[in-house]
Amino acid sequence: MTGTGHAVVLGAGFAGLLAAAALADHAERVTLVERDVLPAQPPWPAGPFCGVPQARHGHLLLQSGATALERLLPGFTAELSQAGARRLAMPGDLLALTAAGWLPRTGEASHAWSLSRNLLDSLVRTRTLRRPAVTVLARTRATGLVGDARRVTGVRLRSLDAGTDRTLAADLVVDATGRGSAAPRWLEELGLTPPTEERVDCGLVYATQLVQPPEPLAHDFPSVSVQTGAGHGPGRSGVVFPIEDGRWLVSLSGTRGAEPGLGQAAFHAFARALPSRLLADLLELSEPLDRIHRFGNTADRRRRYDRLVRGNGHWPEGFVVVGDAVGHTNPSYGHGLSVAALGIAAFAAELDRRGLCAPGLGRRVQQRLAVAGRAAWTFAVGQDLLYPGVVGASPTTADLRAARLGERLHRAAFRPEGRRPADDALLADLVRIGTLTASPAALLRTAPRALLRRAGAASATASGAASRAAVRVPAVPAPPLTAHERSALSLARAVAPV
Repeated sequence: MTGTGHAVVLGAGFAGLLAAAALADHAERVTLVERDVLPAQPPWPAGPFCGVPQARHGHLLLQSGATALERLLPGFTAELSQAGARRLAMPGDLLALTAAGWLPRTGEASHAWSLSRNLLDSLVRTRTLRRPAVTVLARTRATGLVGDARRVTGVRLRSLDAGTDRTLAADLVVDATGRGSAAPRWLEELGLTPPTEERVDCGLVYATQLVQPPEPLAHDFPSVSVQTGAGHGPGRSGVVFPIEDGRWLVSLSGTRGAEPGLGQAAFHAFARALPSRLLADLLELSEPLDRIHRFGNTADRRRRYDRLVRGNGHWPEGFVVVGDAVGHTNPSYGHGLSVAALGIAAFAAELDRRGLCAPGLGRRVQQRLAVAGRAAWTFAVGQDLLYPGVVGASPTTADLRAARLGERLHRAAFRPEGRRPADDALLADLVRIGTLTASPAALLRTAPRALLRRAGAASATASGAASRAAVRVPAVPAPPLTAHERSALSLARAVAPV
């Protein structure tokens, strides 16, 4: 498609690259402004891009995000597979221990791609910069917008090497500069009201190490997640992300008061203190390939640009804010990449429908971005409010009721005490909701029946408790490994150095 006009995208991170790719179908020129060095051609450097604060930590691209990426970059999921990213059936390829027990491994209700951030960004960068319309302006920082309260007509730029300033005219400016976005201040400079900001911080800190698992486990062992539940003291969790080249990223995290340490001994001790020894055993069988990296900027935060554009609210033509510059959630839930992709897919749909210079484009895009991120925000905040020491808000009675209902639903979907089968339909809905593939409204179909069945089972359990008093069930049962996985784990232990 041949476009007209000039679009400027500020920031060459994940959202900025996708925005540039979407705009390349509608603009004659797309200028990608990046403060760091960004090579114009592959091969890309082996290390993580310095502008990505979480580059060395684990990442999931959920089915919803992969579908959005496929719309933006046709053939992208095939490229993921060819590059070695691990496709995980959810919940079949996941060993997950939650407050409700081990997640039943019942095939595939959804799926996710597990890979390093460097691999994902390299693939997106290659596809985007291959577009003839896209050029890169590196080592350059945006310092403000050009225009007035009615229309943005360009952007002020500063060369970080020469220290010189210039103005770049544009029909559309897209702010994809991430968490440090200066868009609220820029809007004030144009005489507009900045957005209100919502923030919830449970104090989560996570530490990650790249490791090489033993050969028997390197290529098809499932992802592992072990966690304590919200509402039961500080949260502690650990995750094994299988990534390309048969390597793992092992991430340990804790909320305020339970943060993991950085030293190797503290890292292993934290893993051993989790409710199941499985993750600690896997870590001890593996060889470290890098030092431990820590990250603590994990608060849920969103800037309500969507409220500025409602009704008669003022929003300038020619300006859009996307990605983490709009909002981001606790990364432990794995939603960030997918929300960004869904948001840019919504942006692309507006461009397809009305074009680059259509009146009201920015208003409509900000509203659609808010919708794209709403489910992830509700999910994350609903969990984070329950941890002790949360900053920014306190759980309401409605929040606590929702949490209790969520716990009941998970226990109904799982196998409480191993004495009855899982509710596969409810479990599938919970997995799809958690991976942003379905709306919570899906529970209206499966939840009532499952809760009634559980209530009946609880009544029967109470009436027959005396006859089962001698049955002793372990607090944390063994993980639901397949025979092949047990064999691989045994072999890995056998060949491990003493």
